[in-house]
Amino acid sequence: MAQFAVIGLGRFGAAASLELVKMGHSVLGVDADPKLVDKYADRLTRAVIADVSDSAAVAELALENFDVVLVAIGEDMQASLLCVVHLTTLGIQNIWVKASSHAQHLILNRLGVARVIHPEEEMGVRVAQALSYPMVNDYIPIGNGEFVVEIRVSERLDGAPLSRVISDSPAQPQVLLVKHRSQVTVHPAPEHVVYAKDILVLFGDLDALRALAPRLI
Repeated sequence: MAQFAVIGLGRFGAAASLELVKMGHSVLGVDADPKLVDKYADRLTRAVIADVSDSAAVAELALENFDVVLVAIGEDMQASLLCVVHLTTLGIQNIWVKASSHAQHLILNRLGVARVIHPEEEMGVRVAQALSYPMVNDYIPIGNGEFVVEIRVSERLDGAPLSRVISDSPAQPQVLLVKHRSQVTVHPAPEHVVYAKDILVLFGDLDALRALAPRLI
């Protein structure tokens, strides 16, 4: 179980906080609005009221031992940037920040945060991927143009061996696991048979995954 602090309990921050709790993590929620803190107090590990534009208030949160601090403040760019400055001054390194503009993104990069998040853009990318490749349930970019993707086997491939779906060429994506109902097979053999609605988790570069997509429909 990891410890996360989420600063800003608007729609984005609250959604992230609640999902982390569902995944079994400890979450500290922080907001300057007492109504929001009260709303989520019973659903998070801990929720506190704090004005994070105040350095003393940020210091009192004792965030040094948290695995990640997510700054999810909405439209108040000044408050968000001040909070990040206070966090970096305290020596906190793993800071993720929601950005609402490219100007804010540039400033955050200068401040050296671990990751800048553009929720609308990232959701737009996910929607585009889902529209283009409807068999893709989810994907995770891991850098260098490589992705881990989760796909659902189509009816057309029901009863097919993996060798029919994916060749053993080094350029082809790798099958990390197959989930058939409650049974999970890790690094399945080429002769492993898949069935409609099975879940495949693949790893590969974007070009290879794009080339494979038509065979999975």
